[in-house]
Amino acid sequence: MRPLTSGIRLSGAPVQGALLRGTAPRGVVGLDLDGVKVPLAEDGQFLLGFNRDAPPLGVLTVSFDDGEVVSEPLSIEPRSWRREFIAVAARGGVPSEAFMARRKPELELIAAARLRSSDSAGWRQPFIWPATGRVSGIFGSQRIYAGEPGSFHSGVDVAGPVGAPVMAPADGVVILAAQTPFSLEGNLLMIDHGMGLNSAFLHLSSIDVKDGERVRQGQQIGRIGATGRATGPHLHWSMKWNEARIDPQMLVPPMGQ
Repeated sequence: MRPLTSGIRLSGAPVQGALLRGTAPRGVVGLDLDGVKVPLAEDGQFLLGFNRDAPPLGVLTVSFDDGEVVSEPLSIEPRSWRREFIAVAARGGVPSEAFMARRKPELELIAAARLRSSDSAGWRQPFIWPATGRVSGIFGSQRIYAGEPGSFHSGVDVAGPVGAPVMAPADGVVILAAQTPFSLEGNLLMIDHGMGLNSAFLHLSSIDVKDGERVRQGQQIGRIGATGRATGPHLHWSMKWNEARIDPQMLVPPMGQ
């Protein structure tokens, strides 16, 4: 654990895309990271997540029960992201009205799901891979089309045959189990692990759990597919802590270990 001057201890150094575990000393009644409230468990445990494009410096504000407030500067280490440069412009252009009419309610459902929170303690567990196979896409990678950056890859992809099982990487509560395939995500499943941490599983061929259901680590929650916008069967696993997109691969051991 890395101690700070306020007595806060962190599990490691802040890095873009990382999720750190922390411990607050007695007397701490509130935390916020760059103005965003950090959930704090009764035993002083908490999480801190750093977005893929987090700036070089963050501030953790620590409030004590005697009224003292301490600001802890956090140096956030940058990462070198994989970039692919393509000479031609991206395909697609402006989305059609028909697409946007369908997409808007999908985005609203996703946003509403992320606002749901649970008392799950899955965030305390060491995470496991939700599927086994070849890692075919990594977090943070990006294509540059004729000088214009495209969206970065928001998760990790695991290639596998259609129907291969997908397991819960940690305990949690289902906050979205799509009734019909979404335009881009296909059959989408989202699980809240507590303390602002959630997982999304995209392109599933089937979903084996229901909205509001509690799931246990290692429980089958669905099957790999190629629904939505997918070039082949794979699982796309993405994670968020509050609004920060984090790298799932930093939470699990190397595949096969």
